[in-house]
Amino acid sequence: MAFVWKGVFPALLTPFTEKDELDLELFGKNLKAQHAAGVDGFILGGTLGEASVLTTSEKEKLVKFAIEQAQGLPVILNIAEGSTREAVGQADLAGKWGASGLMLLPPMRYKSDHRETVAYFKAVAASTTLPVMIYNNPVDYKIEVTLDMFDELQSAPNINAVKESTRDVTNVTRMINRFGKRFSILCGVDTLALEEFCLGADGWVAGLVDAFPAETVAIYRLAKAGRLEEAREIYRWFMPLLELDIHPKLVQYIKLAATATGIGSEQVRGPRLPLEGPERERVTAIIKKGLETRPSLPDYLKL
Repeated sequence: MAFVWKGVFPALLTPFTEKDELDLELFGKNLKAQHAAGVDGFILGGTLGEASVLTTSEKEKLVKFAIEQAQGLPVILNIAEGSTREAVGQADLAGKWGASGLMLLPPMRYKSDHRETVAYFKAVAASTTLPVMIYNNPVDYKIEVTLDMFDELQSAPNINAVKESTRDVTNVTRMINRFGKRFSILCGVDTLALEEFCLGADGWVAGLVDAFPAETVAIYRLAKAGRLEEAREIYRWFMPLLELDIHPKLVQYIKLAATATGIGSEQVRGPRLPLEGPERERVTAIIKKGLETRPSLPDYLKL
């Protein structure tokens, strides 16, 4: 399906049962909450989706189930592979499963150089007709997709968006100055979202949306409507929770938050383990305070 890389795209958690199987019932509950809050699409199998521990058959089940529940919204599959051949294979499968687009990380494990990274992205893009969003996260994945790389990627017509996770908000302005509207820009770091909207970012690949979908969409829509003071008030309340997104244990932290709001569970897949001790107490206190001070939202869905 044709869609625009614009708006709020949750990087969805992958819920598991106590038997370490996909919990599709709970997955559906979260999808329903996201849709009711007004999100614009869904991203599966990203960092928060525990991509590295999902099997191909599980990805297929998640994609097909999400499409059934998405009510026409685009379903995007993340590709995070160590070889070009495997990435091309995943892109082919995503198309066969009915995905609307791809989010594409640089090669995993091997730190490719400029030429290799561009060749990898181009090879995957050339293998599919699906639109592709490049995931630029050098902090966590050690390869920066530079502006010069994006210059070369302009020749791939279906590479048309970037998940901007460099942690440098000025990169939004640099991208727009150099490429205009050639690439849609979606903020990929929860704690920088409002700043990047003000600089011209088109959307938000969000994390805490998995627990707080309405507040996430409200900030985006208020900001884009020019109602910045209202957006700022919600954003200030949200910040301690949003900071859970920028920790190595973001999966456990956000799953704990989603459990507290009734649309998730703490079940993770090894080697991750549920939180315990002082760390659990600290994160629980942040979530508890957020729930106790949760703001009333304006009627943002009509904006």
